[in-house]
Amino acid sequence: MPTRQQVRRLLEQGHDYPEIARRLGVPAGQAYLIGTGMPADGGDSYPPAERQRPGILPSAQHLLGLAAENPTTKESVLNWIKARVTADAQMQAAAQRRDRREEPQKLP
Repeated sequence: MPTRQQVRRLLEQGHDYPEIARRLGVPAGQAYLIGTGMPADGGDSYPPAERQRPGILPSAQHLLGLAAENPTTKESVLNWIKARVTADAQMQAAAQRRDRREEPQKLP
C-alpha cells in the first residue's frame, strides 16, 4: 500500500493523480484518498478549511474512473421506474385524475 508521503512527493514533483496512481499501482481515486485523506467522490462537500490540505482538487470525481451518463437512458432503469409506478396505488390514482382533466392544473 502506498504511503501519504509517496503520494505527496510525486505531487511535489508535478505529477497528477492518474500518473501517481499508475506509478504506485493503485486506482487514481485511491491515490487521492491516500494523499489527502479525503475521498474523491465528495471533496466539494467539505468545509473550506479542510479543502486547504495539500493535494486537494476543486473536484476529484473524475479520478473515480466512472463515465458520466444519464441513468434514465438505461433500459433497466426505465423498467425499474415502470415497475415502481405500477405498484404505487397513489401514483396510479394521480395519473388517472390527470388523464381525465382537459388542461394541466397550474400551481398557485
